[in-house]
Amino acid sequence: MRQAAFEAQHRPDWERFERWLDRDEKLARGKTKPALEPDHALADWDVPQAYRRVCQHLALARDRQYSPELVDRLNQLALRGHHRLYGARPRRGAARGLEFLLAGFPRLVRAERGYVLAAAALFFGPLLALIAVLQWHPDFIYYLVEPQSLAKFQQMYDPANKRLGMREADDNVAMFGFYIFNNVKIGFQTFATGLAFGLGTLFYLVFNGVTIGAIAGYLTGAGYAVPFWSFVSGHSALELVAIAISGAAGLRLGAAVVAPGLRSRKAAIVAAAQPAVRLMYGAAAMFLAAAFVEAFWSPLTAFPPQTKYAVGAILWAVVLGWLVLGGRDAAPGNTRGA
Repeated sequence: MRQAAFEAQHRPDWERFERWLDRDEKLARGKTKPALEPDHALADWDVPQAYRRVCQHLALARDRQYSPELVDRLNQLALRGHHRLYGARPRRGAARGLEFLLAGFPRLVRAERGYVLAAAALFFGPLLALIAVLQWHPDFIYYLVEPQSLAKFQQMYDPANKRLGMREADDNVAMFGFYIFNNVKIGFQTFATGLAFGLGTLFYLVFNGVTIGAIAGYLTGAGYAVPFWSFVSGHSALELVAIAISGAAGLRLGAAVVAPGLRSRKAAIVAAAQPAVRLMYGAAAMFLAAAFVEAFWSPLTAFPPQTKYAVGAILWAVVLGWLVLGGRDAAPGNTRGA
């Protein structure tokens, strides 16, 4: 069955169930019971059957690979129904945010994996290529980075420094604020410029990949490999993956602008913005965590490089494992995982 026919057939059931959830949640907060129109009423004794139908529809939508928006809507209905029927109350504040980060965000990343993989290719492809090219053609760096900037990087990663990647006058707390600002700027640029038909996102993904790859390749070939890689290894997983996810969110918006389908362009952008913004919520948390690691762990020279490499490898495994496995089989009615 085509998605449009599936939605047209079952949307009234979803809307009735959603109205019951809204009413019951208001009652739980002590508000006056709202009146329901007779044709939209759902009796309390019909709720378990309605909930089972939503779970069944969620499983069908996943199995038939309907749009992420539809899957996400049914998943939210199923989760809310589970909370109401089994005595749990919707989590708020920090608990709800933690639940999203641990389960909802990795499920969303997997649901948007096409955009995530495309963004990762556009970002990591130039990055890795430049690292390799500069080992064979080191002079190519001067086409990409000014000599004055290269001198600053050499100073930052001088093995004699007591703190790597920082000047002597730099304070860890101040650098934490700087890293947050820099990471958020990169993420927002990569995401928001997707509205320009996706071209802005394409540019920033490739540009950041080239810039980071050029600096990494130059420092590796110029004899600064140990201080540089021991510095970046700790925060690289969080920061680089967050850039790719920001790019995926931007590509999501760009696709809606370029190919809105049967919807108006405005409606397509609004629909695409829902998963895109939620991707950015998770990316923002990753950028914040990366800034913390970069400010308070990465500059340390008290630990040997092997220890910092090991910590970096563990964080890469944790980040990838979280995105691949987080939230699997956590949603009601999920028979396939995410």
